[in-house]
Amino acid sequence: MFAASFRLLRNAKRVNSSIRLESTLVIAEHNNEILSPITCNVLSAAKQIGGDITVLVAGTKCDTVAKAASNANGINKVLLANNEAFKGFTSESLTPLILAMHKQNKYTHILAGASAFGKSLLPRIAAKLDVSPVSDIIGIKAPDSFVRTIYAGNAIQTIKVKDNVKVVSVRGTSFEASSLEGGNATCESVPSGDYKTNLVEFIKQDISKSDRPELTSAKVVVSGGRGLKSGENFKLLYSLADKLNAAVGASRAAVDAGYVSNDLQVGQTGKIVAPDLYIAVGISGAIQHLAGMKDSKTIVAINKDPEAPIFQVADYGLVADLFKAVPTFTEKLK
Repeated sequence: MFAASFRLLRNAKRVNSSIRLESTLVIAEHNNEILSPITCNVLSAAKQIGGDITVLVAGTKCDTVAKAASNANGINKVLLANNEAFKGFTSESLTPLILAMHKQNKYTHILAGASAFGKSLLPRIAAKLDVSPVSDIIGIKAPDSFVRTIYAGNAIQTIKVKDNVKVVSVRGTSFEASSLEGGNATCESVPSGDYKTNLVEFIKQDISKSDRPELTSAKVVVSGGRGLKSGENFKLLYSLADKLNAAVGASRAAVDAGYVSNDLQVGQTGKIVAPDLYIAVGISGAIQHLAGMKDSKTIVAINKDPEAPIFQVADYGLVADLFKAVPTFTEKLK
């Protein structure tokens, strides 16, 4: 009897020792002053996974960002890495740091936002870890099961990941923003190291400044397409956007035509938005554009073509000449 009990106890210990608790590393996106909104969405995704959550804040003189992250609800630890090598936040310089942190702490998940930053960084990390990255998830069913869209948003895919470490980019618009209040995480400085790389050198960054809200976090977005016919005519949208305190976006066709810069592009190959109100002006509704905005709460379409695909996803549609409709709409808002 004692022998049987001993075997059961020994087997129980063996099973318990094989259980790996969830632990997530969230790579914070920031500008050395404030956290990017998408990081708060990623934190919500990390909470759904469960287990301990560590936030890595890497940059130059980014102590303020680390402090803000430590106040986030549900965070266990913040790792602060101040180093001139991280100037410009290049994936080539950040990858060795993240790999070193993973080697030391054995995370089960490494998360970042599905932004230009995350899309550049995570595939490199996954390749170094010899695992497959999971991109642009919109839901979490279990710590190893994730939901994402495929075929330009026309189908939903659930995937089960068997890799020991899951490298995942998170679509910010699919998760509520986690609060940056109510937490009291410990903040630790990462040991200094030589993270400088010869692969790339950061020279400078020219950031366009605007008084309008940032496109991916705006509550209202006014987007224009090829129907505007020129960049000059985008002034119609700027006037409307100013009345609504809205961000301005554009379709790929408008960007390719040179009407506006590509940082305004909304769509599968641009930015994903999900505002409370999305106004599509002169946009036909190509599949790749719909993939970037169809999760908007309310969609209003203005197009002179009654057969335009955009009307299939619009909550309100106006078949009219945009050059007459938009000025009238703007005038009514005065």
